[in-house]
Amino acid sequence: MAGGAREVLTLQLGHFAGFVGAHWWNQQDAALREPANAKLPPSELCPDVLYRTGQTVHGQETYTPRLILMDLKGSLSSLKQESGLYWNKQLDAAIAWQGKLTTHTGPTPLTTATTPKPLIPTESIRVWSDFLRVHLHPRSICVIQKYNHDGEAGLLEAFGQGESVLKEPRYLEELDDRLHFFVEECDYLQGFQILCDLHDGFSGVGAKATELLQDEYSGRGIITWGLLPGPYSLQEPQKNIYRLLNTAFGLVHLSAQSSLVCPLSLGGSLGLRPDPPVNFPHLRYDASLPFHCSAILATALDTVTVPYRLHSSPVSMVQLADMLTFSGRKVVTAGAAIPFPLVPSQSLPDALAQLGGTTPWTPLSACGDMCGTRCFAQSVVLRGLDRACHTSHLTPGTPLPSLLHACTTGEEVLAQYFQQQQPRVRSSSHLLLTPCRVLPPYPRLFSSSLSQQAVESIPVLGTLSSSASLNQTLGDLAKELTKLDLRRWASFMDAGVEQGDLEELLQDLHSLAQCYQGGDSLMD
Repeated sequence: MAGGAREVLTLQLGHFAGFVGAHWWNQQDAALREPANAKLPPSELCPDVLYRTGQTVHGQETYTPRLILMDLKGSLSSLKQESGLYWNKQLDAAIAWQGKLTTHTGPTPLTTATTPKPLIPTESIRVWSDFLRVHLHPRSICVIQKYNHDGEAGLLEAFGQGESVLKEPRYLEELDDRLHFFVEECDYLQGFQILCDLHDGFSGVGAKATELLQDEYSGRGIITWGLLPGPYSLQEPQKNIYRLLNTAFGLVHLSAQSSLVCPLSLGGSLGLRPDPPVNFPHLRYDASLPFHCSAILATALDTVTVPYRLHSSPVSMVQLADMLTFSGRKVVTAGAAIPFPLVPSQSLPDALAQLGGTTPWTPLSACGDMCGTRCFAQSVVLRGLDRACHTSHLTPGTPLPSLLHACTTGEEVLAQYFQQQQPRVRSSSHLLLTPCRVLPPYPRLFSSSLSQQAVESIPVLGTLSSSASLNQTLGDLAKELTKLDLRRWASFMDAGVEQGDLEELLQDLHSLAQCYQGGDSLMD
């Protein structure tokens, strides 16, 4: 691997995870194809962490995501095979699915040369492969043929169904084969990042997958992003009960096997009562469209994962998890300012000082409003601000509006700001010049107040936090489960979950919630 990259293998489990992943790979692809810019350093982020070089059967070099994805029958219909460069009979048989694949044909290892697809109207997008711009290696794809992507029957609805998928020799062997293929070509594998649907049976698939990774690759980092689409309707009681149960079982099992678990959602809560979706001051999005919600979550992911993707002085996945999850706090929350609001002629100290005590990001983990709650540890990334904006440039003799204006580097500004806001919090921060790319097919979500022209890149602030708000969130989840009459939802239990499993789940949820006790207020 060029530059001694510490590689990460991504597992993408589920259809909403596919939406988030498609946007994220598209954003990284756009950054790779960005022409050299004299204002930006050449390589703040190392693409080799998440991408791999390869060679087709005809000797052409490729550069594709180091990715294993699992989805259901009927979800990949728009992927097509181009030029047959990767094709061979043995590999074709091993893939074991009925669709066709897209393969990368780029001429050099550091570009992803693709044929631009025509823009697709948002309303016509049904599956994530409709807007994926990045070519995938054939071994990346594993389709679960026994369940359907949509329809009235044959759906992967329950945690127990998902667990049973990876108990079947066929799918277990397929996953294991792909893991060995991608892992064995790594020089130094730092770990695995898992994008996993929490609301349906893929929470069970994720639980078994992390268990497998923990058994076979002990000591490597496992960071799991539990994804939840929104919003949901009270008119679908079974779907909502299943979502609650799947989310609870998923969080408990994933946190037991992962280095860190972070739920990601634009919803207001994890419970049965639907809260309004979160608000971004400069975005206009439709919360009922997975295409919109997944784009926002992908932008947050592209930012909060920066520490272990840096070209120089990276923080490993294990180090990041250890900093955030001490004392058994394996679940963390995410937040983001998309875009980070910095008006022309304003400096970073100006922008942060005018916030006062308000939190500069929107919560993204369905844990309610966390303003004023205690934070035990946090990792913050701010990217995309011009270097000239990092510090104040007041005329000599001008009184300093705040201590932030006395800082001489942007890194000092960030450190000083978070020290002021939460003095006793274990914190790390990263400041990058590289913005987040939002070229089509990224949806046009930006308000007219931001720009009258098409927005191609934006500054973003992203954060991961170990927050005391999780004490109430996890506790409320357990309370809602105790109120359920499971006799009404026998189909969930029939899928492989027993009454004893539910009782153990409640104990585990309470134990996990207690890890976040110690004061809900910053004043404690």
